[in-house]
Amino acid sequence: MEDSKKYVLIVEDDKFLANIYNTKLDKEGFVAEVAENGEIGLELMRSRKPVLVLLDIIMPKLDGFGVLDAMREDDELKDIPVIMLTNLGQVTDVDRAKTLGVVDYIVKSDTTLETVIKKIREYTD
Repeated sequence: MEDSKKYVLIVEDDKFLANIYNTKLDKEGFVAEVAENGEIGLELMRSRKPVLVLLDIIMPKLDGFGVLDAMREDDELKDIPVIMLTNLGQVTDVDRAKTLGVVDYIVKSDTTLETVIKKIREYTD
């Protein structure tokens, strides 16, 4: 990995969507990696320390809230910015995510790829 490129971790079990974000981030000059569930995501965070995590909520093995809980309890991970990128838009989910420290909460169906990239840049510059 080139030092000049910022490493972004995408924790998303939808392979199609994850590949779209991965490809776009690569074209935008980031180094991106996909974890298909929360357990793998936490392992990658611990080994590679991303500058930002794009995190889905509904995933196998460990969901996004479980990942956030684990991150907040880990001194090495607690300060990594997290953008929640999910299909869940209920106020209770948004409030819970914000309580757990996400920097932004994006509902997939209400956004564009460009908007997500803009948000990533906002939190990594």
